[in-house]
Amino acid sequence: MTSKDFFQALELLEKEKGISQEEFITALENALVIAYKKHAKDPSGVVVKLNPEKSGIKIYSVKTVVEEVVDAEKEISLVDAQEIKKSYKVGDVVSKEIATKDFGRIAAQTAKQVLTQRLREIEHENTVSEFEDKEGELLACTVRRIEDGNVYVEIGGNQIEGILMEKDQVPGEKYEVNQRLNVFVKKVKNVGKTSQVVVSRTANGLVKRLFENEVPEIKQGLVVIKGIAREPGQRTKIAIYSEDPSIDALGACVGNKGARVNAIVAELGGEKIDIIPWSENPLEFISSALSPARVICVNQLEGENSARVVVPDDKLSLAIGRKGQNARLAVRLTGWKIDVKSESVALAEGDLPTVEE
Repeated sequence: MTSKDFFQALELLEKEKGISQEEFITALENALVIAYKKHAKDPSGVVVKLNPEKSGIKIYSVKTVVEEVVDAEKEISLVDAQEIKKSYKVGDVVSKEIATKDFGRIAAQTAKQVLTQRLREIEHENTVSEFEDKEGELLACTVRRIEDGNVYVEIGGNQIEGILMEKDQVPGEKYEVNQRLNVFVKKVKNVGKTSQVVVSRTANGLVKRLFENEVPEIKQGLVVIKGIAREPGQRTKIAIYSEDPSIDALGACVGNKGARVNAIVAELGGEKIDIIPWSENPLEFISSALSPARVICVNQLEGENSARVVVPDDKLSLAIGRKGQNARLAVRLTGWKIDVKSESVALAEGDLPTVEE
């Protein structure tokens, strides 16, 4: 049972799967032990040793030296052992090579099945180990195939497969084989005895990580992201804040001539981004959240997190947005219910006691 091709295949598998030869060899040795015992119907102790340097595989029967044999399949008497080698003593293990010429196709097939299962388990363990601390991270990947609406991507140097399901794809975004993408790792999902890395292009976390990568002040903690509201592929509102009054949080996120935010917009395929200064005053925050519309005043309604916002008549459609998108994102960002009214309606209904520019 020697094969240079077999051990060369192990080297290729190590490169492709990221599993060491030692792990493969251990799995194969265990598989061959099981296969031999089934084939030979021999329950005695068996050890399989693989020698990559000599491209060899050998099988040994092993028995423990005892004073008096109780289990003949696993033990050998001291007297019999010393006939083989005088230096043997109680507790030693006697190994005897077993001829493998009868270890044929059936046993080899059994070994293959056991080995295949073990390799799946090793791949699963390695995937979980590599990605268990990467949930919530932004990773680069390459599109490898597209099947049934799902996009399968290759992540990292070990060619780990990730799945970008339809619900995690940006509406209108097109994907092609060999395309490079940045994806957000949602979770490592166990599917039976295998694992699957679930990634997303629609998660708010994707926007957060992109800003962290583009804006050093966010990475350093000088500027904090307070919240994100997003309708993927269309518009995102992101609230930012800095405790240091000397830091221009908005300017830091926009960058020189808009370079930083434009890089993120390009990565998101042209998705519009409103950068909103966060305020601990909720009414002030609501006013900013309705950007780009100008707000005349914001009044809190009694007894609930609800506010009425008054805007100039010609800014009403801008404040509400197409199909209500701008107001809807402002509600998600602030966590408040927002009722937007035009100035003329507010005056007619007596909802404009004061005017604040």
